[in-house]
Amino acid sequence: MGHTALVLGDQLMANNPALEGADRVVLVESLAVLGRGPIHRARAQIVLSAMRHYAEELRGRGLDVAEHRGVASFDAALDGEDGEIVCAQPNRASAAKALAARGVKLTPSNQFLTSPQRFADWADGRKSLTMEPFYREQRRSFGLLVDAAGEPAGGRWNFDAENRRPPKSGVDAPAAWRPSEDQIDEQVRADLASYELELWGEDEPRRFAVTAAEARLALDDFVEHRLPQFGAWQDAMVPGNPFLFHALLSVPLNLGLIEPLEVAQAAQDAWQQGRVPIEAAEGFIRQVIGWREYVWGTYWLRSGQWQTDNALDATAPLPAAYWGEPSGWACLDGVVDGVRRHGYANHIERLMVLGNIALLAGLEPWEVVGWFERAFVDGAEWVMAPNAAGMALYADGGAMMTKPYAAGGNYIHKMSGGAWCASCRYSPKKRTGEDGCPVSALYWDFIGRNEDRFAGNHRMAMAVRGWQKFDSAEQQAIKGRAALACDELAGLSPGDAR
Repeated sequence: MGHTALVLGDQLMANNPALEGADRVVLVESLAVLGRGPIHRARAQIVLSAMRHYAEELRGRGLDVAEHRGVASFDAALDGEDGEIVCAQPNRASAAKALAARGVKLTPSNQFLTSPQRFADWADGRKSLTMEPFYREQRRSFGLLVDAAGEPAGGRWNFDAENRRPPKSGVDAPAAWRPSEDQIDEQVRADLASYELELWGEDEPRRFAVTAAEARLALDDFVEHRLPQFGAWQDAMVPGNPFLFHALLSVPLNLGLIEPLEVAQAAQDAWQQGRVPIEAAEGFIRQVIGWREYVWGTYWLRSGQWQTDNALDATAPLPAAYWGEPSGWACLDGVVDGVRRHGYANHIERLMVLGNIALLAGLEPWEVVGWFERAFVDGAEWVMAPNAAGMALYADGGAMMTKPYAAGGNYIHKMSGGAWCASCRYSPKKRTGEDGCPVSALYWDFIGRNEDRFAGNHRMAMAVRGWQKFDSAEQQAIKGRAALACDELAGLSPGDAR
């Protein structure tokens, strides 16, 4: 007698371990999960479309598949299931606890290269948990860009000196591969319109892969057309084009539709065949087997802490600007508009515009994590807790990063080639006055507010000294401009009560 395999919507692996020996497969489309808060309609569309395409593929393999569509909750769906239910270890800590509590047997997942236990063993006893030593071990473990002795190809582990250029003269990238929607997509769109969900964002034709076959087409397209220049422009921000040379594979990777090692090996193969430079292959492989796996391990290592982490005592609510209310800041409004339209922003827009402004304005970390999770097509708690709360907001007090990723308007000006600033009424060269850049004012106000905290951090010492060189009148002017900036974020006019 076999068991019932419960397959979660973000674990759509062809070889999901719960399927082994199963008589029946159950997939649950829970409105309670989708309705935790406002969710981008593209995010909801992708998850449901992927689940339904996956169910059809399993039926094609001869499996008995039950789909519970639009049910109130997992409990409501599973109450009608008899016998043993087996599920791969969920990717969300609270889901693992809830399923275990109702007697679902959890089996180790094979979705990632690094199990939480293996990462915990690696982290044990280390004074610092920075990504670089972990990444080097990953390269050696999986034989990626290393020679027979385990030394790095090209003689270096890191090619950042050749990568991460600002787009001084603009950047034009080939259009990324896009799928064609089918009847499943049409039905999902109709169902979403009938559900009582708080949907946000535009409903554009699906842009991201939701099947394994689509994921491989997207991978092939990226390697052929955009990987060669990925490294050089991976940190570039071009208004109106968040996609640039990025892979757009985070959705199928996070849904389990394609394996990270397959993705990394495709980049290595292209380098070995002379089709891409080593700096491009290395920069991409770093993201897939380095940063992504590091974030996954760090999420589980601190799974009981993320929700309450708030090392900088940040308490401001998420402002209206993050939901599309115009702030008047060209950079923020531009990135949020891209998220509204596509459910997507590239990693530097997420970190150095959305995350940086949230850090400087003192937004409450877990509220920001929730917005990131629900506003992006590739959103997941395991992704956003370390990336948003840890890296962007420094809420963990430095468990991940050795310093806050704080920057003023000059950084945004540089990495966007000045394009946003050229269309903005504020000047990145000014921090006060009517045309003073709100991001620059918030940056210096942030340094001033946290002067005592950062005094002992050698990587923040220069910024602290810079704040201390301002006379009291300048410091007060900065604080005043920063307060006005917070009003602008909240959609308040000057003089409105905060």
